[in-house]
Amino acid sequence: MKQIEGGVTAAKGYTTAGTRAGIKKGKTNKDMAMIFSEKPAVTAGTFTKNLVKAAPVLWDKKVTDAGVAQAVVINTGIANACTGAEGLGYCADTAAEAAAALNIPKTAVLVASTGVIGKQLPIDKIKSGVTALSKVLGSSREDAKLAAEAIMTTDTKSKEVACTLELGGKQVTVAGMCKGSGMIHPNMCTMLCFVTTDAAISHELLQKALSDDVVDTFNMISVDGDTS
Repeated sequence: MKQIEGGVTAAKGYTTAGTRAGIKKGKTNKDMAMIFSEKPAVTAGTFTKNLVKAAPVLWDKKVTDAGVAQAVVINTGIANACTGAEGLGYCADTAAEAAAALNIPKTAVLVASTGVIGKQLPIDKIKSGVTALSKVLGSSREDAKLAAEAIMTTDTKSKEVACTLELGGKQVTVAGMCKGSGMIHPNMCTMLCFVTTDAAISHELLQKALSDDVVDTFNMISVDGDTS
């Protein structure tokens, strides 16, 4: 395995973007990002084991269980957690907006939110952000960097990685970005991480690889002992 320069767009077939939708206070803070796969992508996920699960977690578990997705919409500033049926409805609204903008099924859109707990999303700003992001998607190093910056909350710097390896006689790329600097505790709590790859792999094998790997990586990290 060899680490290379890049973020989520290092893997073939992915574009991304980051922008300011006005969810966070301030005039310059980026607060929304999008990742798009030009083809339906085999998908896997791991999620918090907390009894209380935010609306995006409930939405995304259904999408990943189906095994295929094509887009991820991420917002910062508001977590869409402890928001009841209204919050879950906003996940569906966000997915529908992305589906229309990208010409893909609503069921192929993952959503993620991070920030203040208990507040409802400003759905009009989210929808406008989705439209704006869909128009500026790109595969450049700068596009990946902007997306990684847009998902930060209390992070002091953005977090990205990309690497290449040989799999089945072919060179493939695995890349990703994540956020989180507090309230990180075993069993996948407030940290968000998005991994892309151009490897050809089944949903079952991808889910097994991810679930096995999380045990010895993310679930061994504790910053402050707090689970959200």
